[in-house]
Formats: sequence, structure tokens, C-alpha cells
Amino acid sequence: MTGYYDLILGLIPLAMAGITGGLMISGVALTTAIPMASVVAVALIGHAMFVRAPVDPTPTDPEPSPADPVQSAD
Repeated sequence: MTGYYDLILGLIPLAMAGITGGLMISGVALTTAIPMASVVAVALIGHAMFVRAPVDPTPTDPEPSPADPVQSAD
């Protein structure tokens, strides 16, 4: 199953190549097209790092497993 971060990793080079190529076809110089495309790639990276940051799910009240010893309440 493709996750969010897999999509981001695929979109970074696609954005660099696609936007640079599209801007070059429309007449923008290469030295201008690459920085413009890199802004989009950096925005994708920033979104993945800060907006949808990868976090470990931490259970708030873990269920005891059957292998855990039973503690008496005396």
C-alpha cells in the first residue's frame, strides 16, 4: 500500500523534472526554471516534515498481555 511519504518521495523528482521541463518549453531560461522547480520540491519536503510529521503511535492505555504477571492489590 502506497503511503503519504512514498508519494512525496516520488513527487520530488517528478516536480523537479516536470516543472523544469514545462518552464523550459514555455521559454523560461534553465537557470531560472531549476530554482522555480526546486521551490516546489522544498515545499513538498517541508510539508512532509512539519505539517504531516512522521510520529510513532503511542498507546494511551496499553492492554496487558496474557504473558504479563498479575499484580495483587494488597
